[in-house]
Amino acid sequence: MKSDEPDPPPTESLVDAYRTGAEGSFAQLYERLVPALYAWAALRAPRGVDPADLVGDVWLHAVRSMSRYDPARATFRAWLFGVAKKVLLRALRDLERAEPHGERADVERVPDSVTSLSRRYERDDSMLRFLQRIEALEQEERDLVVYCGLEGFTCGEAAVRLGLSEAAATKRWQRLRAELRATEWVVGLLA
Repeated sequence: MKSDEPDPPPTESLVDAYRTGAEGSFAQLYERLVPALYAWAALRAPRGVDPADLVGDVWLHAVRSMSRYDPARATFRAWLFGVAKKVLLRALRDLERAEPHGERADVERVPDSVTSLSRRYERDDSMLRFLQRIEALEQEERDLVVYCGLEGFTCGEAAVRLGLSEAAATKRWQRLRAELRATEWVVGLLA
């Protein structure tokens, strides 16, 4: 039975639309990627760094540097997670220095819903169960979920980072992905 609703536009199409001035495409782009980004932030942020604030900072930085995104070099998801890593590193440096981030300039193109959606995921039962499930994994498996499932690395790229053979990383990731995708909500979360 087919749904009457059209297929959602590809992520890259939403990025193109946003970059050419279609402000409404930002909300769709944000809603599509914020669950994975929030899960990543919750798994990566140390004590003292709020995952929801980190997600907001990532999107602010991404909006400011959107003109530098090159789809020929990486998917938008991969680029966004690259931005996220830089923002996390900056937050860690600030935490070490015990300096507040300071005042941020307003970014007019980012809707107010950004913060409220991040905070909603912070309290979402499905997200909490997902994060608890990931936290219960061995470190190597957690890293596979982050690298392959959230950041979108290939199993080969994750294998190099983890010091595993590509075959071992692939087999473990396939098993983990199957286990995690048994929960319907997780399907949209993983790359």
